[in-house]
Amino acid sequence: MDLLDIAIIAVAAFFGGALNAIAGGGSFLTLPALVFIGVPPVTANATGTVALLPGYMASAWGFRDLLRAPPGGLPLWAVAAVSGIGGAIGAGLLLMTTDAAFSAIVPWLLLAATLLFAFGPKLLETLAKAGREISHGPALTGVAILAVSIYGGYFNGGLGIVLLAVLRLLGEADINVANGVKNLLSALLTIIAVILYAGGGVVAWAEVMPMAVAAVIGGYVAARVSRKVPPQWVRGVVVVTGAVMTVLFFVRG
Repeated sequence: MDLLDIAIIAVAAFFGGALNAIAGGGSFLTLPALVFIGVPPVTANATGTVALLPGYMASAWGFRDLLRAPPGGLPLWAVAAVSGIGGAIGAGLLLMTTDAAFSAIVPWLLLAATLLFAFGPKLLETLAKAGREISHGPALTGVAILAVSIYGGYFNGGLGIVLLAVLRLLGEADINVANGVKNLLSALLTIIAVILYAGGGVVAWAEVMPMAVAAVIGGYVAARVSRKVPPQWVRGVVVVTGAVMTVLFFVRG
């Protein structure tokens, strides 16, 4: 890895960390950047997730005073445990996926995540209304959290918006509380996934350090300036970035 490669992945991680701090979508930048410099797709996915983990942990800590269990009767510790199990399952599935298979899947994952970002606000509004009308108990809560956590352990792109959508569907009316729980679960399932990635030998550690440092700086800068940037502009940047990367990966495949 030469200086140009380091610069490419550091810049991608900086803006990826910034996007994650504001709206999510950092994987739209880190995954393509790692693949571009020659990191195999599965390793690129795992490495990007490791690099962005500090940002998840910082976000979870920042929302610690807003944590409570989502409606449905499942306590927060159980929700967290289910999320960790889901992250482990997702990471295990990634370790069993070949680079060729993952390369074929990635464009579709990017497309799904991009659509979620594009229609996220309307989706969350609709699900919030539905959540107030749907009767559910601990079983449905557990299944929903498990499913989205498996996705997060396998592919981190768009995880935040998917978790928010599930929490709103489960009936969490306070968006700040939903954000807090989302950040906690994102951090927990990602920690579990990263441990398995490391054990499976699919992390490019030489690339992790410059990316992690850049992502933390990007997240800090974004947290300082985000209030001055209209949210729709940020979402527009994420959607355009995701659309471009989706097209590139479809063409590349």
